[in-house]
Amino acid sequence: MNADSDTCGRRLADDQVDLVVEVFGMLADATRVRVLWALVGREMSVNDLATHVGKPASSVSQHLAKLRMGRLVRTRREGTTIFYSLDNDHIGQLVTDAVFNAEHAGPGVPSHHRDAADLATLHPATDAADSTGARPTGRRA
Repeated sequence: MNADSDTCGRRLADDQVDLVVEVFGMLADATRVRVLWALVGREMSVNDLATHVGKPASSVSQHLAKLRMGRLVRTRREGTTIFYSLDNDHIGQLVTDAVFNAEHAGPGVPSHHRDAADLATLHPATDAADSTGARPTGRRA
């Protein structure tokens, strides 16, 4: 089944357009984009996210509340800690595509088009996720 031929030819309902505009509105903030990008493929606590994006935990918490109301993130409680993750794979794909598209505006070949050997010479193997206490939840983009 070809999803493009099934969906691109039909007219969007007004309520669906409103929801799409709401999602793009959520992405129109640098901190929220950084938070969503940090959550692609993993879950993190507010404090870990705050450290990762370089913002106060109270500010990140407010952004997470908006993202949760917009159904872009969900929560999971473990003891007294609340972990945040992307609500679904489509959000991860949307953020990943936006970041990859932005990479095309820079000079040279975007990093997502380089092979593993090229990337290894540019960025020595380090796993920043481990140093922030992030917990893997699945596929990384």
